Amino acid sequence: MNPEQVAQFFASLPKEVVTAIIAMIPILELRGAIPWALASPPIGGGLSWQSAYVSAVIGNFIPVIPILLFLEPVSNGLRKYRLFDRFFEWLFRRTRKKGRLIEKFELLGLMLFVGIPLPVTGAWTGAVAAFIFGVRFMPAVMAIFAGICLAGIIVTLASLGVISLF
Repeated sequence: MNPEQVAQFFASLPKEVVTAIIAMIPILELRGAIPWALASPPIGGGLSWQSAYVSAVIGNFIPVIPILLFLEPVSNGLRKYRLFDRFFEWLFRRTRKKGRLIEKFELLGLMLFVGIPLPVTGAWTGAVAAFIFGVRFMPAVMAIFAGICLAGIIVTLASLGVISLF
């Protein structure tokens, strides 16, 4: 597939689906999906704030359960190889450093870690942090989902100009 075909494929999808896909991408997550969804076409999706919020929250949540379920076996298997061992060591060290909030406040800290839309925080990093700090599966899922909802509210309000993040 060439870039033009990829662009045509995404243009043919419902804007809510594109919003969810953007929200699944690490780093972009809600911070990229909601502003795109609210922007007018042809730059963005032109969605209502309600559709943008719901689509982005759903999309951002989709990777959480697989990360929580499979990070340990995947990382253990791949760490046998030097390149992957170095990657996971870097990822886990960085997450531990950023996860002091989680260490101190546990589930509330995890929710806030995911919910305050800053660089290198979000659902992906929150799921990795939950794994590193040994948060049980269901409490981690609930705290991360609550954080995603909070981040979605903040990003939506900021994108609509209701609040200023800077």
